[in-house]
Amino acid sequence: MSKAKEDIWQLLQTVADPEVPVLTILDLGIVRDVKINDETVEITITPTYTGCPAMDMIAMNIRLALIENGFNKIKITSVLSPAWTTDWMSEEGKQKLKAYGIAPPNPKQQFCNDKLFADAEGVQCPQCNSYHTIRISEFGSTACKALYQCSDCKEPFDYFKCH
Repeated sequence: MSKAKEDIWQLLQTVADPEVPVLTILDLGIVRDVKINDETVEITITPTYTGCPAMDMIAMNIRLALIENGFNKIKITSVLSPAWTTDWMSEEGKQKLKAYGIAPPNPKQQFCNDKLFADAEGVQCPQCNSYHTIRISEFGSTACKALYQCSDCKEPFDYFKCH
């Protein structure tokens, strides 16, 4: 990998998600590729949801970070296929979510009391780590999150939905 490409990946590590500012766009896994053709830098990104309102802001923040560091010819390309999945999130990003008070995404199949609940998600409370939680609403503070409440500590919290 060229020095310029390495520098660009380092810059992208500083671009925060506008909806969950504790995460970078690399934590989210939405950056698919970085190419340098002649003097043009092309960044390929995939939205977490089709029509995600944060993508315009993310593209602008990528552009600003690159311009501030001397890259002037910039192309931001959005691709929808394959669709983004929470599997693309970094483990560090998932830990940042939990520390921020948002339950990170879990795999769909969960075991609870040695039984498999294929259609349920065992969502752990980010406050007290209990799995005694209930979904209050399919949608939380943003479309990519659901609202849960812990039955033990009684705290409500967002859960970053798995998809």
